[in-house]
This record gives sequence, C-alpha cells and structure tokens, in this order.
Amino acid sequence: MEMAVEHRPSAKPVAKPVCSVCIANYNGMQTIDACVDSVLSQDFDLPVEIIIHDDASTDASVEHINNKYPNIELLISRENKGFCISNNRMVDAASGQYILLLNNDAELYPNALDTLHKYSENQQRPGILSLPQYDRATGDIIDYGMDLDPFLNPIPRKTAKKQQVGTVHGACLWVPTGLWHKLGGFPEWFESVAEDLYLCVYAWNTGYSVEVPNKSGYLHWVGQSFGGGIPKENKLITTYERRALSERNKTYVMLLFYPWYTLPHFILHFLLLLTEGAVLSLLLRNVLIWKNIYVKAFTDTLSNRSQILFHRRRLQLNSQLRFSSFISKLKPYPRKLQLIAQHGLPSFITKDR
Repeated sequence: MEMAVEHRPSAKPVAKPVCSVCIANYNGMQTIDACVDSVLSQDFDLPVEIIIHDDASTDASVEHINNKYPNIELLISRENKGFCISNNRMVDAASGQYILLLNNDAELYPNALDTLHKYSENQQRPGILSLPQYDRATGDIIDYGMDLDPFLNPIPRKTAKKQQVGTVHGACLWVPTGLWHKLGGFPEWFESVAEDLYLCVYAWNTGYSVEVPNKSGYLHWVGQSFGGGIPKENKLITTYERRALSERNKTYVMLLFYPWYTLPHFILHFLLLLTEGAVLSLLLRNVLIWKNIYVKAFTDTLSNRSQILFHRRRLQLNSQLRFSSFISKLKPYPRKLQLIAQHGLPSFITKDR
C-alpha cells in the first residue's frame, strides 16, 4: 500500500468472503450511512466484507466512519486521486471471490447481493453485471443497463428486455475478482468518469458478457459527485468538469478499442465534437463551454497520444470481437440529438469537487 494511504483494518475481519463490497467515498456524509446500511441489511447468507476508500474528504466522513463502522475496512487517502485509483486500491485490498463496486450515494435493494451472486454462478462464463437503477429522489427507473451509440454515448434502457447490454454504471458494478485483474481494473489515467465504459467495452471485446438481471435493483442519487448524469425536471444540467471528463474519456475508449479500419469514424468524431462545442458556445454565448470542455478534450487526447497508442497495441492483441459483432453492439442514432430534441440545450454549472 502506498505511503499516501492510511489503512485501518476491520475490527472483525471476515473470513473467506464471497463478495467484497468496495465503496468509494468523497464528502459523503449525507449518503454514506444509507449506502453502508443497505449492504449490512442484505438478505444474503454468505460472508461479505465491506471496504471503504475515502478520497481525501473535506467533511467529517473519516471520523464518522471510524466511529460508526469499526468492522469495516477503511483506506484513507491523503490526496484526492479520483474514482479510478480509489476503486483499484480497494480491489487490491479485497479478498472476496467477487467484487461489487458501489457508489457512496447508492443503496442496494435487500436481495441485491443474492441476485447478483446467483446470476453470476449460473453463467457459463461469468462477466460484468449490474442491476436495474432507480432514481433515489423519485423512485423512477433510470435504466436496465445501457446501449451505446456510434460515439459511445450511453442510451439508457427503460424496459427490461434482453439482459446483455453495452455498458453499466460503476455506481453498482459486479465482477469476478479474477476477471477484474485480467482486465487490469480501471485505467488510472482516466481519473474519473467513463472508467465503467472502458471496463465494459474491454470485457465484450475479449469475449466476456455485460449483463443486467431483471430482478432486484439499487437506488442512486445520480450526480451527487459531479453533477449531471440524468435530466432533472426535464432539463439537461451538467458541470464543466463532468462534461470535459466524459467527452475526453469516451474519446479515449474509442481510440483504444475501435478497429483500425474505423479511422474515418475517428476523424468524424473529432469534427463533430469540435462543431458541437462551437455551436453550443455560440447559442449559449459562453466561450467557457468551448474552452473548458471541447478544446480540453481535444488537447488532452493529443497530449496523451503516446500513452493511448501504447495501450491500444496491447488491448487490440486481446480483441476477439468480429466486425459484425462489434457493429451489433452500437445503436445507429446519435444519443445527443435525441436528448436535445427532448430536453433542449444543456445548462452548464460550476460544481466544486
């Protein structure tokens, strides 16, 4: 463990846990109790360990967790490192056969662990799983997993259809520990946002499934950490930071996994991205949209081109997906146009992280 991380072991370690629930926390005082208590109250007879990584919170999270949950393993980071590093650290400390990554603003249904474990045990080749996601504020369904458009924008499934999906949220992501290590976990150079997309695309590129059982579920205060995530009151509201990370990291995933013969698609993606930024900046009369989101996504990608190419060579060697199967994973209509048609132009706000 790095010197920048303090490790407080559980007062009562769990022997041979079947599942390690890993909760990434940053300033989660308002939601952490409901999250942890939803795990502790599971209708699940097999041993479960809980690990929390506090990512240099500035509220009283650490003191609160220390006092209220002595039987939970706690990793305390002295520096804010983001979602990717937080989860990688927890999985490195975990000893369960399965990993469940859980946001600090998510709450599991009582039968969630039992549903995930039974479903995974019955798969011929276990892959990545999640559960139906519900809005904690309203109780409405958010998605039964997500499809993807050609530019890797997620399209929420609103009905329980076939269980294989394009991607799932890292807010509730179940994966066999061995598969996590085989895929290498989250890419730490992504920082935060779209790391779940990376892992899911990597999984189905190498022959593993990404599925959402139609049973059980979890509640989620979407957007607590970065803002945005889903429309609120029929309006698109997001933050500069979230949108910048999202556009950049979706671009990274495309460059890492799309076949080489889709080069024209890469060019089209960059042209559309820059055009989108220019149009939004003009219509909303806000040059920060262009500068802090779209130009930043483009320049970050150029700056990291050596790292992207290095990882692409390694990842493409493991690809088992034929072109027809690859195309079948993507829906033809652009998600962003659909969102604007339904909700109008987005609003951009500043939110401290």
